[in-house]
Amino acid sequence: MAKIAVIGTGYVGLTTGACFAHLGHSVVCADIDEAKVERLKRGEIPIVEAGLEEIVRESVAAGRLEFVVGAESAASDCEFAFLCVPTPEGEDGQADLSYVEAAASQISKVLPRDAVVVNKSTVPVGSTRVVERVLRRSDVHVVSNPEFLREGTAVHDFLNPDRVVVGSDDQEAANRVGRLYEKLKAPVLVTDAASAETIKYAANAFLATKLSFVNAIANICEGVGADVRDVMQGIGYDRRIGHEFLKPGPGWGGSCFPKDTLALLKIAERANYDFELLRGVVEVNRQQFDRTARKIFDGLGQDRVVAVWGLTFKALTDDLRDSPSLEVIERLIAEGVTVRAFDPTRTTPLTQYPGIEIFDSELSACRGAEVLAVLTEWENFRWVDPAEALNEMAGRTVVDGRNLLDRSAWTSAGFTYVGIGR
Repeated sequence: MAKIAVIGTGYVGLTTGACFAHLGHSVVCADIDEAKVERLKRGEIPIVEAGLEEIVRESVAAGRLEFVVGAESAASDCEFAFLCVPTPEGEDGQADLSYVEAAASQISKVLPRDAVVVNKSTVPVGSTRVVERVLRRSDVHVVSNPEFLREGTAVHDFLNPDRVVVGSDDQEAANRVGRLYEKLKAPVLVTDAASAETIKYAANAFLATKLSFVNAIANICEGVGADVRDVMQGIGYDRRIGHEFLKPGPGWGGSCFPKDTLALLKIAERANYDFELLRGVVEVNRQQFDRTARKIFDGLGQDRVVAVWGLTFKALTDDLRDSPSLEVIERLIAEGVTVRAFDPTRTTPLTQYPGIEIFDSELSACRGAEVLAVLTEWENFRWVDPAEALNEMAGRTVVDGRNLLDRSAWTSAGFTYVGIGR
């Protein structure tokens, strides 16, 4: 059992701390928000994430997990200090390291000798050096250990990883971090810090590339009369390609892909490489937002009212950051469209999007709408009776931005069905 401090209780920090405690380690999670810490102590989880509440409560009850205010309180008696703080996109597109530097500065004086500071946040190449300079502790080691968690399945991903990546110029320190995961029986790749940091960006950029490729193929399918679902199934059976990330949609988003692709473009720029391929991936994604909005515009009549099902960037999370749904909605509102929305995780208005009316059910959002747009793949949308939806609507068009609905059932009910790549 290791003594672990986790600095930051956001999406990555809370999942990391809870899962390490679940594995039997002694974990102290720190945050600067006193009210949030008090809620966590009571077992109240501020995010929607399957299985997280259960393992937090279990680990707190077992005495393996606690929450404190202030990074110093967590780090003063730790063997490992995981930095899990935000690295938002700066004005120039590069990741902002100010939170990482602040956290390192706060713990530098209290860290025990021979402690290992671990960059868990997604950080630019060279960030371990930045942390080392801020710490000014020759007796403390800095290691990169990027996370590969998917929102909605983060607990499962942590406990069942494809691989664990650890990077450091100090191999013994890297091995110590790798041993924290030995109960998981996952491959552990020990490499240098720069390679570990690059792996994270490369992985997200590759997945974003795959999604943009699928959406581009979907657009071709619409032009030639093919069905993108069959096309993706056909290429997915090729073991070199696989079935993951082969579903078209309104575009990709979330807290990682947009930020990390732009950050990697900046990294490439500093390395004197014109990453034209990745710039194309980002541009295809922007075009997909436009294309999805045009599908909706085409179904509008005089009233210009749209019902939207789904606001989060993907199902099984309440995260709205860089949501494709909101990207499309912004384009609608800019043209004077009234948006009536339902999402299982939202009951109150979005202050940053005053043009969106929030409703408490799928059918109430449909009332008076000329077009229904499905923009997030929540499973419960699949089971709504199309006849009931049509009865509420003023129009007969459904734009299925996730190819989620049963096309035959909706067309039989009287809808004009518009999918992606179909």
